[in-house]
Parts: sequence; C-alpha cells; structure tokens
Amino acid sequence: MPVEITLEQLRSLLKELCGLPAETEWVEFKHNADVEKIGEYISALANSAALLGKQTAYLVYGVDDDTHEVVGTRFKPSQQKHKQQELENWLLQKLSPKIHFRFHEFLAGAEDDKPVVILEIQPAAHHPVQFDGVEYIRSGSYKKKLKDFPEKERELWRVFEKTPFEQQLAANNISADKVLQLLEYPAYFDLTGLSLPDNRAGILDALKADRLIEQAVGGNWHITNLGAILFARKLQSFQHLGRKAVRLILYKGNSRIETIREIEGNKGYAVGFEGLIDYLKTLLPSNEEIGKAFRKEVPMYPELAIRELVANAIIHQDFSITGTGPMIEVFATRMEITNPGVPLVATERFLDSPPRSRNEALASFLRRVNICEERGTGIDKVVFQTELYQLPAPVFEVTEQHTRSILFSYKTFADMDKEERIRACYLHCCLRHVNREHMNNASLRERFGIEQKNQAQVSRVIKDTVNAGLIRVYDPNAGTKAMRYVPCWA
Repeated sequence: MPVEITLEQLRSLLKELCGLPAETEWVEFKHNADVEKIGEYISALANSAALLGKQTAYLVYGVDDDTHEVVGTRFKPSQQKHKQQELENWLLQKLSPKIHFRFHEFLAGAEDDKPVVILEIQPAAHHPVQFDGVEYIRSGSYKKKLKDFPEKERELWRVFEKTPFEQQLAANNISADKVLQLLEYPAYFDLTGLSLPDNRAGILDALKADRLIEQAVGGNWHITNLGAILFARKLQSFQHLGRKAVRLILYKGNSRIETIREIEGNKGYAVGFEGLIDYLKTLLPSNEEIGKAFRKEVPMYPELAIRELVANAIIHQDFSITGTGPMIEVFATRMEITNPGVPLVATERFLDSPPRSRNEALASFLRRVNICEERGTGIDKVVFQTELYQLPAPVFEVTEQHTRSILFSYKTFADMDKEERIRACYLHCCLRHVNREHMNNASLRERFGIEQKNQAQVSRVIKDTVNAGLIRVYDPNAGTKAMRYVPCWA
C-alpha cells in the first residue's frame, strides 16, 4: 500500500503550493477538471519535474490559477468515471511508462468547507512519460508537446542518465515517526556495526548520512529508493518497489509444469538476505558423496556460490524494467537465478572483467555489510566453488530483458555431454588465467577428478575447446607434455 499522508500534511502542502510564484513548471492550478486533459497534464508535469530535479509534481484543483486563492472545486476523482471506467484505471491504461500518481480529496481548512483535490505525480525516471502515445512538457505555465521543444527533450534525456535509481524517492514528505515505521532501522545499525542511538534525532541523522533518507521542508522526510530497497519492513509499502521483492519458486522435477511452493519476499534486501539464504538452504537436498572431493554429506550447491549469484541478481538488476524482480527457481537438478536487465559486461567475460553496476550505491552498501564479495571476485568464487564440488560449469545467459545464472547438481565426467565439458574447460582456463596461472592437462584432470591414466579423455576436451575458439595454446613451440593454454581473449 502507498504511504499515507495526513489531513494536516495535505493542508500544509496546499498552503506551501499556493505560496509559489505564478508560473511554476512543476505545479498547475485549476478550478475544475477537464477529464480528457488530466493525462496530458500528468505527462507534462512528470517530465517537467524530472527536468527541474523535483521529487514530486502537483496538479491542484480548487485554486485560482492567477491569484492562488482557494476557491473550491466540484471535481471528485473518487466518483468520476470516464468511458465506463474508473478514472484512475483509464489514466493508467493511457500512460507509458505507468508512473505512480495519487488523488487527495480534502477540505481546505478546519473552518473552510471549500473542497480541494491535489493530484500528486511521480517525476519521470528513465523515459519521458507519454499519454496516449504523446509526450508533453511544461513551458512556463503552458502545456506543450515535448517534440516541439527539442532542447528540453535533449536535456531531459541527460537528466535520466545522471540520476541513479538509488537517489530517487520511494516516499516523500512523511513524518519522522512514519520513516521509523517503514524502515527496519535497528537492522541498519546491526549490519553496519554502529551503536543504536538512544534518541530519534540520532537515528535519523545516521540514516541521512548514508543517503537512506533525505530531509524535507517543514520537518518532514523523504525515503530514498536506496533506503527502501535495503531496509523496508515491507517492500509493498512502497508502490513502485513491491514487485522488486525476491521470488523463490520450488518445482517438482526439472520443468515448470508443477509448482511445489512459491514464496515472495517482502523485506528490503539488506534486512532479508540472510533469511532468504537460510530458507533456500532448507529447500535444497544434500548429496552424500560428490566425486573425490567430498566423502561426506554436503549441500547440493556450494553456499558461497548461491550467496554470490543471488547478491549479483539483486545488485545488477535494471530497476527501470517494471513488473518484475529477482527470481530464484529450484528444480530437481538445477537452480536458476534471474534478474531483470541485460548485463553491462559480455557473459563470456564475467569472470575476468571488472564489474560494472547500474546501481553502484546499492552494490557498495551490500559489499560494505559483507552480503556480497569484494569488487571483481564474485564470479571467480562461483567458478572455483563449482570446481571444488566437481559440478558442471555454471551457465550465464541473456534473454531479451533478463540475465540468468544456472547452477547444476553433481554429474560424473561420463554423464556430462560435450557442450558441458567444453564450458567447464573454458571457465577453468579463465579461472587459472585470472589467478596468473596457465591451464594444462593436469589442472583440467584435477578439475574433473580424472586419474592420470585417463588423461587422453581430458586431451579430447581441450582439443574440442580449442576447436570451438574458446581457448588457445599459450606457447605453440612447447612440447606436448609442457603444453599450456589461455582463454581466447588473453
């Protein structure tokens, strides 16, 4: 549910807006509503607010546009229908992307029976907001088509590129008490190792220092997306973040036909991460013996690999893709971890390339509280752990709008197909290379758990991987026994 705003706060906001200059590109005053035009104003005000760096835009009904005096309005959006639909539903269908907006209906004062409506509008975030296929903008006090103002359009796109998701607002103009109700602030102090202050001001100052909240006018506060996505008691309390909770699905067998269990998280990522990993471990069976590396019961998948891949899915997701979030799917013999957004680094270079994140503040905080590994070592550890457990090599793949990492349960070398052996050889070679070592027949035999007398099997895998163009001979003049290999890109 969206954050509630009190009548007192609405009246204070109305007073503040009425005190603004006559021409303001992020606030529009109307006496009554022309329902056909509301969507155009939402588009124009959302785009103008983004351009001006405002956290909210407003369309106010019941106030004179020239004098800013409260005159009252006949407009009742809660009762208004348009084309046989609820007004809000009709507007949402026509808006793209579907930004958050909310109507507030109230009386202007305790002794003033003039009804007023404030339409609160979220600024455009990653793309100009369209209504019915057309983008609008404010020019002075006028609503115009954005395409007629190319300079404003170019500047708007520059703004989108400069404002990271984490700095945008999840909730604005709320009381200090409401901030502490919405955020699991004790967990912040536990994770960061800071002492919990004995007063509210100290708590708010600490949260502000980490840019989890921002101070607003009139003693109120804004919660940033960073604060909400990390420490929300319930992500669904923030309308545009509810679908960003991690989903966990357990299937019967190796297909998606039959679901055994489906759970959608609701806590912020920092608050809920350890609980998510602990719960996931309870769903995974154990193997009594894996190859020659382990002679006792061990988890089906290395915990370190799971932690790193789940953290990566959280950190590297594209928050501009709405209606979807990180997802963990558990099958009988594999686990798939998916996040919205295509990677900024080619999948075949995940292991050696310095990481690039869309959400650097989010990544930095999760590294700081040891939820994910230090910069540049995560996928290395995933590959190392799968080799230690002698599992098939992980797969990293990209769909049109998502990135997926796949872990496989134990297979003997004999049960692996040619593609699985080539992939394992390539990633083993990459791992050796980033550790300043070369791959050879002996190192790959160890990776597969194959005895020296069967080295010809490994020689075949190396030859197939060279023929696939994934690795190359380091020194072509070396003798057969001294042959070493590096990745094709090295």
